[in-house]
Amino acid sequence: MKKSSMDTHLGNIEIQNDVIGQYAGAVATECFGVVGMAGINVRDGLVKMLKMDNLNRGVGVTLENNKLTLDLHIIVAYGVSIMAVSQNLIDEVKYKVEEFVGVEVERVNVFVEGVKVIDD
Repeated sequence: MKKSSMDTHLGNIEIQNDVIGQYAGAVATECFGVVGMAGINVRDGLVKMLKMDNLNRGVGVTLENNKLTLDLHIIVAYGVSIMAVSQNLIDEVKYKVEEFVGVEVERVNVFVEGVKVIDD
């Protein structure tokens, strides 16, 4: 398992990337217009919606120079503004992950992998 490691004045802190990814995925799915996180089968090029216990598979986490970069692969609801949903998602995930982990989030990259019609 990959870890994000950072040095502080108190010592070294290691956080599993899966922990950060799971949290970021949970925050993302709570945002308006986001139907779920997308898992991509690289071999087949297929996209599928992930269940709540696998949300970290839809999130890429990179830590460089004590700053995080998050890649979010999402599925959006049909009929919403992708730009508005993406901007809201970036703001919300950046704020909550910084608060949760205590590390600056430098970038949040959003990859819209699909659109799903929501039944009322």
